[in-house]
Amino acid sequence: MATFIKAQASSLIASVIDYLTTVVCNEVFHVWYLYSNFTGTVMGGVANFALGRFWVFDGKKKNAPTQIIKYIVVWIGNLILNNGGVFLATHFGGLDKYISKIIVSLVVGIGYNYFLQKKFVFA
Repeated sequence: MATFIKAQASSLIASVIDYLTTVVCNEVFHVWYLYSNFTGTVMGGVANFALGRFWVFDGKKKNAPTQIIKYIVVWIGNLILNNGGVFLATHFGGLDKYISKIIVSLVVGIGYNYFLQKKFVFA
């Protein structure tokens, strides 16, 4: 249970970085919302990997290059799910781009990222 709680805290921190990056790119630099979302997802992914490796899953004892490769594979799926979900919810669902990002991030974070990081990336 402690690992799950730390993983959710890590996800929250990464999500804040992701969300702030997305908003700054979109609102300050006027970047299209999907490009902003992509950039935010990249920044959040970097933060999430570092927190997962060094704090959540105590992965620093294992081979870093192998973990990075596994993380990138999982992260590509995360990126596709996040960008695809935000596009569908915004374009077809009529939701605000930021509301759709929050909803999609929560679903993907709990339903996809946690299990793959625990069982595959940092196992």
